[in-house]
Amino acid sequence: MLVALIARDKPGALHIRKDTRAAHLEYLKETGVVQQAGPLLDDQSEMIGSLIVLDVADMAAAQGWADDDPYAKAGLFDTVDLIHWNRVIGG
Repeated sequence: MLVALIARDKPGALHIRKDTRAAHLEYLKETGVVQQAGPLLDDQSEMIGSLIVLDVADMAAAQGWADDDPYAKAGLFDTVDLIHWNRVIGG
């Protein structure tokens, strides 16, 4: 199942994102469940959150993946939403 993870960073936490970015990107690659991913940007093109599409067995697997993300472990996120998603366009 495809799950969209939409996370918003805590205000003033850009330093956490930058300090943890390499570990986060490695996690995205090594887990093998990420279909698409990228940062959400503000009007000044600063990173303020994440949008990640996961291909996992169920919502419990999505939650486990989200909990193990280095960004989450570092306390970067203010909110995280996991939403079952249906791809209509794109491959």
